[in-house]
Parts: sequence; C-alpha cells; structure tokens
Amino acid sequence: MTIIVPAADFAAGTKAGGFDARWRCHAAVLFGAALLIVALFRNDAVTLASIWWTSTTFGHCLFISPVIAWLVWQRRTELAQGAPTGWWPGLLLVAAGGFGWLLGDAASVALARHLGLVMMLQGAVVTILGPNVARALLFPLAYAFFLVPFGEGLETPLQGVTVAMTMPLLHLFGVPAQVEGVLITIPNGYFEVAEACSGAKFVIAMIAYGALVAQVCFVSWRRRALFMVAALIVPVIANGLRAFGTIYAAYLTSVERATGLDHIVYGWVFFGLVMAAVLAIGWRWFDRAPDAPVIDVARLQRPVRFACDPLIAAAVALTLVAAFPAWSAAIAGRADILPESAVLPDVPGWHRVAMSERAPWSPNYPAADHFLIGRYADGQGDAVDLAVAVYGSQREGKELVSFGVGPLREDDRWVRIENLPMLSGGAVMRVTAPGRVERQIVSWYRIGDTVTSSDSVVKLETLKAKLLGGDQRAVAVHLSAETADGHDPRAAMDRFLAVAGPVARIADAVSGRR
Repeated sequence: MTIIVPAADFAAGTKAGGFDARWRCHAAVLFGAALLIVALFRNDAVTLASIWWTSTTFGHCLFISPVIAWLVWQRRTELAQGAPTGWWPGLLLVAAGGFGWLLGDAASVALARHLGLVMMLQGAVVTILGPNVARALLFPLAYAFFLVPFGEGLETPLQGVTVAMTMPLLHLFGVPAQVEGVLITIPNGYFEVAEACSGAKFVIAMIAYGALVAQVCFVSWRRRALFMVAALIVPVIANGLRAFGTIYAAYLTSVERATGLDHIVYGWVFFGLVMAAVLAIGWRWFDRAPDAPVIDVARLQRPVRFACDPLIAAAVALTLVAAFPAWSAAIAGRADILPESAVLPDVPGWHRVAMSERAPWSPNYPAADHFLIGRYADGQGDAVDLAVAVYGSQREGKELVSFGVGPLREDDRWVRIENLPMLSGGAVMRVTAPGRVERQIVSWYRIGDTVTSSDSVVKLETLKAKLLGGDQRAVAVHLSAETADGHDPRAAMDRFLAVAGPVARIADAVSGRR
C-alpha cells in the first residue's frame, strides 16, 4: 500500500527536527555581522571583558553570555519551527545603539558606549532574523542588557542603609558604638562602611539572578514581581547582618581577627549563601512545570511586513554601524590651545605658604594638561589649599570626571564622612584621615560658560561641546581647609573665595581663557 504525504507536511516535519538551509544561511550572516561589529568596537569590547574579569562588582557578568546561550538552546526546537527573514525596521535599533555609543564616546560615559554596543548587536539579531524570531528570543535578547556594567550609583545609598541597619543592632547587643557618616567607632577600633562594603555588588548581581529565575521558574507575573522584590531585599538585609557581625566580632575579639574572617567569608561564599536563601524562599511558589514549552511559537508567528534579504540587511546594518565611529573620529580632534605654563592667582590679603604636613591632601588628575596646587594663609592664621586641573580637551582616559579622578583618589587615605551644604555653588564634603584629622573640600567644574558641581552636568556640557563644536576647555577647581581648634574651615574658604573669586575667574585665569 502506498501512503501519500503532502509536501507541506513533509517540509514541516523536516523543519521540526532541525534547522533548515534557510536558518543556517541567516545564522551564518548574523554570526559574521556580529563579529564585524565587535571588531569595529574592539576597544569597548576589550574594556567590557576587562571589567568582567577584574571587577568584584561586575564579576557576575562573566556568566551572562553562557546563560544567554543556554536560553537560546532551550528554545531550539521552537525556533526551528519558525522562519527567519531580514527586516528593515530592525535597523532602527541598530541606529539607536550606534547613536547612544556616539553620545557616550563624546561625553566620555563608558556606560553609554557599552550599552550602545550591546544594542547594536541586539539590533543585528532583529534585522537579520526578523520580528517573529526576535519575539521568540525576546527574553535572551533583553537579558543581554546585563552584559553592561551598571548600578555603581547604588553604592552611596546602600552605604547609608547598611549603617542604619548596623547601628541599632550594635546598641541592641550592648556595643558602645558611635557613627559619623560612614565611620562606625567602637572602643577598640573604627570601621568604614566603604563602597565595597555597601552590598551594591550583591544587589546588582541578584537583579540579574532574580530576573533569570523569575523567567525560568514562574509563569505568573505577580509571582515574578514578588520574587524580584525578595531578590532585592534579601541581599541588603544579609549585608547589614554581615557588617554587624564583623563589628560585633571585633568588639569581642580584635579588629584584626574580625576583619580577617570577614575577608574570607565576604565574596562568592557570601553571595552563594544569599542566592541559596533567595531560591529557598521562592521554591514553593514555582509554577512553571519543568517540561512546559518555553515559548508558544504559533502565537508568536505573524505576517512580516518590510521583509528583505538578510545579506542586504546585514550590509546596510554594518554600513550604519561604521558611520558612528567615523563621526566620532571627525570630532575627536577638537581641542583648545592652552598656555605652555600656568600659575595660580595672587589673592589680595593672602600669601603663599608651604603645604600642610599635618594633613597633606592633593586631588587626583593624572591626565590633566596642567595641574596646580598651592596653600594660602591670611593674617588671621587661617589657611586654605587651592587646586586647579586644566584640560584642553577630554577623551577616553582623559576625563575631568571619572572613577578615582577628582578630590579623592581610589584607595585614598582620606575618607568621605558626609556631604555638607553647598558653598557658593560648590559641592562640599567633609573627610577624615588616619590620626583623626579632618578637612572640608569644595569642588567646582567649568565647562564652556558653565560652572557646576554636578558630575552629570559636566558630562552633558562635554557632550554639547564635542558635538556642537563649542569651547573644549575643561577646568576643575577645588578649595580645601583643615579643621582645627579655633578655626572654621568653611568661614576661611568663604573669605578666600570672596577675594579670589568668582570661581569662573579663577578657572579662566589659570586656563588662559580670555
């Protein structure tokens, strides 16, 4: 007996068992396009990989690419049933990523450059494989955002949360502790709740971990949301308990023994325990069956408008991508000519004296074209330090505002205690150093015609100057005074500024701007 099988049924069965020639063609084009994009932005790709490998905050990013590959592998059977196609509208995502990269490059914002690179790769997937496949890969594509190191802004508020949790627990257990900003003092020592101890790195990693578990183990959006809340709260509580335990152990034994144990436990061991605790909390509410289909292919398949050949789509995408580095190169050479030498201004009523030996301080601007620092004293016995850094232009590695650059350097002997009210538009911080010496530091930045104390405004004004061709000169001005008996540092700096200022005049005089 002969059985007749319709050709369409045979084709469908063949496709269900594996990827057909059309899929292999689109996959090869996508792989080639992705390699070329990474090669074109290799500096950013290398920087990303270096951050993943060396940063304790973003070490979890090393696992994101394997997780994405696993998520795609999970969907292989369903993907084989779909039909890839080139799609012109995907170029919008490519262009958005490229323009975001350009803005980040012009403003020296690494986060924007890295985000732009990831978006260009996501856009290539959508452009070359089409909307139906993109819908099937929606979560893996979205999960790729976790490749971008983000969340350092959580460190400062989480420092405050850790201190707020630790102090009541110490008092509850009878520890006579006092706190100043992020410094907690007990009878046999003091502890700084530093950025690294804020728990931010665990919160950032738990966001990525929580999103993965919420997608893979839950179907209900309500349960997913509740699990994400638990994934954010548990590490914060755990970090507060860890900080309390370390200080309490130091009170009972010694600072050296307690901190030594903390350094052993604090890391992947601690994070592993937190992960296990979060997973245990959500375990009983998992509502996705292990053998349930990951996606519903039939529901995701829709007629495709604006379809195109994948090779043409890839060629246009790569041309579009290449335009942004070319644009960046065209504006990168903009720089203002600075005087060959620079000097600090003479200030009536104040005279130059030797720098402090009791509490020496100097801001960190290793890439500045000119850096000057000097100490002034007046007839009342007050002294202030004036530091000025001048840049003819800014670029990657030569930025006015960056990590470890500014009034305090990375691993500085000076530790920020608290922020104080502004002084003449400048941001004021109170800092301390070993020996219980204190200072106040005021910071201003001049970009073009703008004087600000905001890092965000500095980046925005730098972006405007780069893209629109304005004044490229950038200047940092810092004023500082020690805290001493009978001398008010704020009053001294206010009197100095009243004679030497305004800040714009100081910045322009040192940078040679007329």
